[in-house]
Parts: sequence; structure tokens; C-alpha cells
Amino acid sequence: MSEKKPYYITTPIYYPSGNPHIGHCYTTLACDVVARLKRMQGMDVMFLTGTDEHGQKIEDKAKEAGITPQQYVDDIVANFKRLWERLGISYDRFIRTTDPYHVESVQKIFETLYKKGYIYKGEYTGKYCKPCESFWTESQLVDGKCPDCGRDVVDASEEAYFLKLSQFAPQLEKLLTDEELNILEPKSRVNEMVNNFIKPGLQDLCVSRTSFKWGVPVTFDDKHVVYVWVDALSNYISALGYENSEYNEMDKYWPADMHVMAKEIVRFHSLIWPAMLMALDLPLPKKIVGHGWITFGGGKMSKSSGNVVDPFILTDRYGVDALRYHLLREMPFGADAPYTNEMMFNRINSDLANDLGNLVSRTVAMVIKYFGGTLPVEREADALDDELFSMLDALPAKVIADYETLHIADALEAIFKVIARANKYIDENAPWVLAKDEAKATRLATVLYNLLDAVRRCTILLSPVMPHTAPAIFEQIGAADDCTTLEAASIKGALKADVTVVKGPVLFPRIDVEKELAELEALSPKKEEKPEIALEPIKENCVFDDFMKLDIRAGKVISCEKVKKSDKLLCFQIDDGFGGRQILSGIAKYYEPEQLVGKTIAMIVNFPPRKMMGLESNGMILSAQTAEGGFRVVELGDNVMPGAQLS
Repeated sequence: MSEKKPYYITTPIYYPSGNPHIGHCYTTLACDVVARLKRMQGMDVMFLTGTDEHGQKIEDKAKEAGITPQQYVDDIVANFKRLWERLGISYDRFIRTTDPYHVESVQKIFETLYKKGYIYKGEYTGKYCKPCESFWTESQLVDGKCPDCGRDVVDASEEAYFLKLSQFAPQLEKLLTDEELNILEPKSRVNEMVNNFIKPGLQDLCVSRTSFKWGVPVTFDDKHVVYVWVDALSNYISALGYENSEYNEMDKYWPADMHVMAKEIVRFHSLIWPAMLMALDLPLPKKIVGHGWITFGGGKMSKSSGNVVDPFILTDRYGVDALRYHLLREMPFGADAPYTNEMMFNRINSDLANDLGNLVSRTVAMVIKYFGGTLPVEREADALDDELFSMLDALPAKVIADYETLHIADALEAIFKVIARANKYIDENAPWVLAKDEAKATRLATVLYNLLDAVRRCTILLSPVMPHTAPAIFEQIGAADDCTTLEAASIKGALKADVTVVKGPVLFPRIDVEKELAELEALSPKKEEKPEIALEPIKENCVFDDFMKLDIRAGKVISCEKVKKSDKLLCFQIDDGFGGRQILSGIAKYYEPEQLVGKTIAMIVNFPPRKMMGLESNGMILSAQTAEGGFRVVELGDNVMPGAQLS
């Protein structure tokens, strides 16, 4: 027997400054789908996740709580592990940056980079963003704020070690833009890295701190601890045993097949991490994927904005696989995905209860009703079978390719198109009519067998997404283990000819949406009641030529900050496709500035410049009124390029 081919996939290591939420779930679920698929393909999978536990923020939070930093992270890490167990995450290794073997690796990596001349000692005088744990030069700030999150920075000056990141700019640009390498997906992330970070000039990176102690000590200079990104990013190789004695799997699994993360940390993974690997003479990862955010109420889901939906409550009430399916079904590749409980309930009712659950229960019930639960072996084909068979035959290759490239929503859409076709097949063949004619018993058995086999083939392909539901379906339709492998998804008629079905519980009970929304509302903190907002009356007619005078364009928000001495205004720096522009907008009451960074928005660009609070505004950002009386910016998809005209 030949040795299994290795496959290495990673999530980022999560920062345990607070308990996990749905935003953490998407990345981990997506990796879980790929890991499960690769195991079904017979590969030797290493699926890594973990926690990034050092830094000043943790030290401060522990002090506020009156406990040690280690106690603080231990409690929260336990909740991460509990959530991954609840969601059925099949990780192979969980790394913590406080693990002794990781500390050993980081210290040796730091020493190696120092001895090779890639790390040097200097004096850092600059701007520091505490929430991001990032140092910035004055030129990197956007309107005096952190370019990543838009928050205030503070002056900082301390002795520090630096990584010669600037030295790697040419190699990094080639790495990201070489079509053959194709290391970073989606392509919009490539443009962002090159245009926003490499071309303006990469700065050397501060990689040690002296102002706090909760970190990996620098072995040759005990005043310093290793700063966040050298510590955190090294986990991908320390977990395999690089420069430590815990494991010995670098040759087996490295380079990683896929690093997966949300888009806000793509910069660190596509610039700093490759530079570190080049300096260490190690191979580069094969693929880096930066997905969008799960958004809630228009903004990124985060602990600090108080809009986190508790995944423990949702899985308790609606089932693990329902939540897995919904989150993976709603996230288009590379784009953001809004989350509301109502959207999840409607998705459960339409896809899982009406389509999948109904198909299984109807088919099983008819086999029991018309044949006592066991089908006869004779068959009678008909042209009505052809389209369903054709769709089933084409499905595995499509789904596997989509899973492998994290186009998971596309894969699920394709599966449910076939499930919908199978439901239509029932109506076309009308088994209840065939059952009235004994001469058509063979055709009736054929129709029901085809339905059971269609369910089998679709369920195999759904199993990486819905690992808890798939075995229950296989049991109900009488599918033995030998016909539920990935290879069997491509085989027509793999079910036993005389298959026996078993009636089981309802897979996905329908949800009373209004009732559930009310019950979840009762579980949530009470909100201040607001008066109902009346819509503005429709304005009098205008002519098409009036509309054509407006130049409405797409723009990508590069930075956003509050305007000093103004409660209403936000100041945007926008990539408009023509060199950039500054626009002021009176929506500060409805957004934290960092929620808007990276979004593609709609704007009017041909208004004359206007001074507001001493700043020039060159256009107007379009927004819509919400039911609560607030305003939400009109957002466009990530695939809309800056400067594109709206019509």
C-alpha cells in the first residue's frame, strides 16, 4: 500500500482577549470542510488551529481581572476548544503560543534571524496602536490614525529589534504578482498588498518590546520580549517541530498547502510571513486565502462592537449542522456575508427542512408504504430519469473543486440544485399514481431507488459540511459504508438493489420564525425603544437627463477616521480608480470608523469641492435610512473595482 499524500491546512491562531464568536467560526469551519474532504480523498491531513496568547492587551486584561495572564488565557482557550468540539471541528493539532515547544522554536528563530543579519537592534520612536499591537511610522498613518483600524495611536519610544522587511520588497512583489505562483487569493487582496503596502515602500518591522513582559523572552537580551508577529506566525512551523523536540514533521507537511484567514490579517501572512521564511531559507506556503467578514448590522462582527451572536445558544436551539450549513452557504468567496438570525431561520426552513429533509422523509415513507421498507430488485428505466442522472454525474467534480478552493457556497448551491431536481423528479413521476397500477410496480421501485441513490450521492458530498447529519441520512436510506465513500459519489446505483430503509426522526424541524425571533430577543439585553421612522415622501418627477448629470462611482475605503470637534463627520480616504479622493460624510453616529475600512461603497464624485470643519470634501457617499432611524452606507461587492460607474 502506497504512503498517503500529506496535506497541511491552517487557520490563523486566534487572539483570546475574549470568548469565541461566530466570526471565528467561519474560518475554522471552512478549513474543517477542506480537511474532511482531503481525508475522504485518502490524504494524510494535518489540520492546525490554536491561540495567539501573548501581548500587552492580554497583560492589561489579566491585570484588570486580578489574575495572571496565564490564568486569563487558560480560561478563554478552554472556551475555544469547547466551541470547536461543539461544532465538530476535526483539527489534528491545537497550538498555543504559551506551549513550551513553541516558545523554544520562537527563541531559536529569533536567534537565527539575528545571527544572519536580518534582525538588528535600534531605537524605535514612532506611533503605536495598542488594539492592533502595531507600530507605525508617521508616513504610514492615515490622517494621524492607525491605517489598519482607524483608531488613535500614541507616541512611543523604546529600544527595539527590527526585522529587515524592506529588504524583501522586490521578492514579495514578484511572489504576489507572479501568475504561475498564484499564492494569494482572491486577486483583490493581491492588488491591496502591492498598491497599499509594497509600492509606497515597506518599512522595517519592530519585532521586540521592552514595555511589557507577557511574551517570549529574547534569549540574548533579557530586557526584550519577542513582538507579536514573529511569535504568532511561527506557529505554522513550530507546530511541526521546527527548532523544537516536540514533533518531527517538517519534512512531511511543510510547506503548508493552505493558510486560511479573514482579510484583515492577510497583510501579515502575505508580507511578513514570506519574508521570515525567505530569511530562514524555508519553502513558502502554496496558498494564502483571505476571506471576507461575517457582518452583523452592517459592520464586522467583533467583541468590541457588542454585536456577537453566541454560537453555543444557536447550536443548542437549532443544531450544529444547521449553523455549519448556514455560515458556509452564505459566505461568497472573498466577499463579506451579513448575518441575521432571520436569514438563518429562512435558510433552515427552505434548504434543510423543505428541500433536503422533505426529500429524505418522503422517499423513505413511500418505500415503506408501497414496498414494506425493502425494494424489489427489478428495474425499468425511463427518459424521465436522464436529467437527474446527468446532474448527479456532473456534481462530484464541481463540488470537490469548489471545496478545494474555498468556494464552499458555490458547492452547496450546486448540491441543492440537484436536491431540488430530485424533488421535482418525484412530482414528474408521481409515485402515488404508479402505486395504483400493479403493472407499474417495477417502474415505481425504480423511481424510489433512483431517489434513494440521489440522496446518497448528494449526502456524500454534503458530509464535509454536515458531518453529524450525513450518518443519520445514510441510516434512513439503507446506505452501507461501502457506498458512502467519496469515490461512490460518482457511481450510479451503488446502493444495494434490494435496499431496506428505516424511518427516522425529522432531520430538520421547521422553525416558526416569528416565535424564535421573539424568544431570542427575550434572551438578549433589552434595547432602548425607538420611535417608528416614517419614510421620506417620494420626490416630484425629474427627467433622465437630470440623473445623467450625476457621476456615481464605486470607491474602496482606504482609511476612515472621526473628524476632530465633530460628532457627525467621518473623513474617508478613498481609492476612486483615478488617484484617490477625500470625502467627508455625516455618519459618525452609525459606524465605528474601522468598520468601513476595506469596503467598496457608492459615491457621487462630480459635486464641487466643499469645506467642512476645515477639511475639503470631494464628493458624497451614498447611504440609506434604516428602520431604527440610522443610516447604512451603500456597499458594493468586492469584485466591483474602484472607479466603476454605477448606472
